[in-house]
Amino acid sequence: MERMTYTFPATKKIDQFAHVGVVGSGDLEITMEPSSNFQTEVIIRTGISGYKKTWESVIGRFFSQHDIAAAVKINDFGATPGVVKLRLEQALEVSCDDQNIKC
Repeated sequence: MERMTYTFPATKKIDQFAHVGVVGSGDLEITMEPSSNFQTEVIIRTGISGYKKTWESVIGRFFSQHDIAAAVKINDFGATPGVVKLRLEQALEVSCDDQNIKC
């Protein structure tokens, strides 16, 4: 099991917890919860090793476009970069639902 942690600066807060996806073949689970700090911390746990640069690229691109303050946990079971982006967008949509936040 490989574990990676990333931190990004943030200017917007979210107020709602989100849980999307499932840990299963070719998929992943993401939890996103509000952070009291103006930063996002992303913790990734994956059983697939050797893709650190790919993770850095996908996660870095997403959080440079969406500067929300959150604690994000990703439990991966071989998801492709497209699935990772989709699940992050879903979690963000749930976290920003019914709020005046432009995520």
